[in-house]
Amino acid sequence: MIVKIGVKLLPHIPPMEIVFFRCLISFVITYSLLKRKGHSILGNNKILLLMRGIFGTVGLYLYFIILQEIPLATASTLIYLTPFFTSLVGVTILKEKMSMIQWILLLIAFLGILLIQGFDDRVTIYYIILGGLGSLCASFAYSIIRYLKDREHSLVLMIYFPMIAFPIGGLISFFNWVTPSFNDYIILISIGIFTQFAQYFMTKSYQSSEVSKVSIVSYIEILFVIAIGSIYFNENFNFLVYVGMFMVTIGVLFNVVFFRSDKQNI
Repeated sequence: MIVKIGVKLLPHIPPMEIVFFRCLISFVITYSLLKRKGHSILGNNKILLLMRGIFGTVGLYLYFIILQEIPLATASTLIYLTPFFTSLVGVTILKEKMSMIQWILLLIAFLGILLIQGFDDRVTIYYIILGGLGSLCASFAYSIIRYLKDREHSLVLMIYFPMIAFPIGGLISFFNWVTPSFNDYIILISIGIFTQFAQYFMTKSYQSSEVSKVSIVSYIEILFVIAIGSIYFNENFNFLVYVGMFMVTIGVLFNVVFFRSDKQNI
């Protein structure tokens, strides 16, 4: 959540420039950990790892765009679609199965998106598409991680994302660079550091508890995001937009719960 707020506080910094700073810091930290443990950063499945990095880079860039351009709570809701796309990727590529209740939950989330777009003039079809594409790219990246989780060291899986993202971000940013102020640098550095902490603690929580339980806790974030958006960014919504956010959140959350239950019963 801190990362999302940080991006929201930098509307004058191009999204790809924020990607550059965020991933540069993440790369330095992860590379230091890998070298300390004596692991190679290249891994064994280089093509899949490369794809993981590319999908992650595009997904992060699109997320940063919508975080800057539309209300914080709405952008967060669109980002929550990633688990659904991950499930669909699992069905189409990894030949996993989705139950009827999961398809119904997918429909509920989709209807929620229609409510958000239809009753909030700030959220155009363009930003809905960007958010959906960002979630789709993230789902491909997560699916590759799931496939390689027993084949590559976790730090190798982590480093390919920033290792690809920060040079791409730096190259693109070179042509429309906006020099950050001192306060901007503080926020940019904070985004990189807090992202690294978030990845570490998220990994630990998923390793030490059931995924469904951790997911329930993580989706409570939307309540804080709505409050922060209202208090600090003057973001208020039509009642039906709140209903749409609720439908998306419930649809995705219960999909995660049912998906995990189905996997455990196999």
